[in-house]
Amino acid sequence: MMTDPRMMADNDDDPQGDSGIITQTRPKTQRPPLYKVMLLNDDYTPMEFVVHVLERFFGMTHAEAFEVMLVVHKKGVAVVGVFSFEVAETKVAQVMDFARRHQHPLQCTMEKE
Repeated sequence: MMTDPRMMADNDDDPQGDSGIITQTRPKTQRPPLYKVMLLNDDYTPMEFVVHVLERFFGMTHAEAFEVMLVVHKKGVAVVGVFSFEVAETKVAQVMDFARRHQHPLQCTMEKE
């Protein structure tokens, strides 16, 4: 059976050139802001304790922790990690709690990167 060409839909007759494809634009997702976690120097917390904190809470090797501890000691502050807000907040709380339980005045803070 032969189809009459006049009965077939012809997309060329579409005055807007719309081919029937629907496109959606997705909103750009932004990465969450990151926060620097920093240790501050004091005159009372033993260097060995700072090394232990860096190993335990920031996953550093002994050598890495020792190097960072020296930076804290010499410069007064060192960034010990960069995390999302929730992780940074948790790390600060863990370090502060651990230092208090061991009766050390070690200070750990965070700030937006």
